Amino acid sequence: MKINSYHSVKSIEEAYKLLNDNKQNAIVAGGAWMRLSSKEIETAIDLSEIGLDQIVETEDAFEIGSMTTLRQVEKHEGLKKHYDGALSNALSHIMGVPIRNVATIGGSIIGKYSFSDVLTPLVIMDVELEFYKKGRLSLEDFLVSKDRSKDVLVKVIIKKEEARGYFKKMQKTGLDFAVVNVAVSKQADTIKIAVGARPSLVKFAVEAMAFVNGAKEITEEVILETAEIAGKELKFGTNSKASESYRRNIAMAYIKRGLREVTV
Repeated sequence: MKINSYHSVKSIEEAYKLLNDNKQNAIVAGGAWMRLSSKEIETAIDLSEIGLDQIVETEDAFEIGSMTTLRQVEKHEGLKKHYDGALSNALSHIMGVPIRNVATIGGSIIGKYSFSDVLTPLVIMDVELEFYKKGRLSLEDFLVSKDRSKDVLVKVIIKKEEARGYFKKMQKTGLDFAVVNVAVSKQADTIKIAVGARPSLVKFAVEAMAFVNGAKEITEEVILETAEIAGKELKFGTNSKASESYRRNIAMAYIKRGLREVTV
């Protein structure tokens, strides 16, 4: 990655205008994952001076500023309990603490990184993103959106709800990216299953979810069949980290464990 100039803004409006002045201008949050890119940035926009690095807990939500670090989110006491701490657990296994002290929640979401251990646990929750101009939209809608217009992510809103959660990933070493990751949740009578690092972007196992949510009772047979359906419907790929079949088998094993955990 090459950066030609750097500018620390004093307001969200200034950031928005500068972002749209040139198609090669870009917001640099923590920069932990952006450095993996080979693209050239004309002006790097720094948001660190405009107060977007706080977590505000309200009666019905956790409002997380886009510049809040992954370490801050990981250590937040309320989020440690939300969905059985699925998000906090996921973040605690990302690289090391020095990286989590740099990488931000906003940067991790906006990049739509296929290897993300942030998106997979978040997508099974009720999450909205608040942008400066576009307003609010669900994380799920953002992930499938083809909108290329530039905007500033202001905050991530995680709705509070009584729910069970599970997250697990396979990685070769503690400092490596995920080979595959899985998140499962149960909120009221609805189960969600998401698989990421396939090695493509996180995706719901839609057919598997329809099957398990249509079952009268979550038996061991239903759990096994749900994992089989997910393994067949989701696409997995082969790269230097793992083969397609290995990823599929690991994902199916974690889906079974996750379903057992959230339905007990």
